[in-house]
Amino acid sequence: MTKSRKRFVGPGQMSLFDLLIQEREQRAASVSGRLNVVATLHAAIREAIRQAPKSRETIAEEMTGLAGQPVSVHQVNNWTADSHPHRIPAELLPAFCQATGSIEPLRLLAEAAGVFTLPGPDALRAEIQKLDEEARHITREKRKRELFLKEMEK
Repeated sequence: MTKSRKRFVGPGQMSLFDLLIQEREQRAASVSGRLNVVATLHAAIREAIRQAPKSRETIAEEMTGLAGQPVSVHQVNNWTADSHPHRIPAELLPAFCQATGSIEPLRLLAEAAGVFTLPGPDALRAEIQKLDEEARHITREKRKRELFLKEMEK
């Protein structure tokens, strides 16, 4: 009869699965241009304008008022034209999102940076959920201490 060898992963040792995941993440992090969002941002801006219930002129006027700097319809057209290398300046992106009613361009940039965006009401719901979880945790910890105190008093 052969003896079976027990193999285990010690507390300081990584499993093969963990090593493969780590190696894949390192390869992904080293890929040149992995955060180049030019094409997706360009498409999101075009789609936001297309979906907006406003004309490009109205969007430009609203952006001017919101940003406090002049934005022309020609600039808006240049940001969406394939033939122009012009891109929307980052400082105008919040005004663009407000004027078009689409947060998609801003969401794309945030997610590329590893941050996730939520509209106001959803963000509040997430914060309420987090507070509820913290309250449940505090209640559990309080119960543990009460039980421990009862044990000590016996």
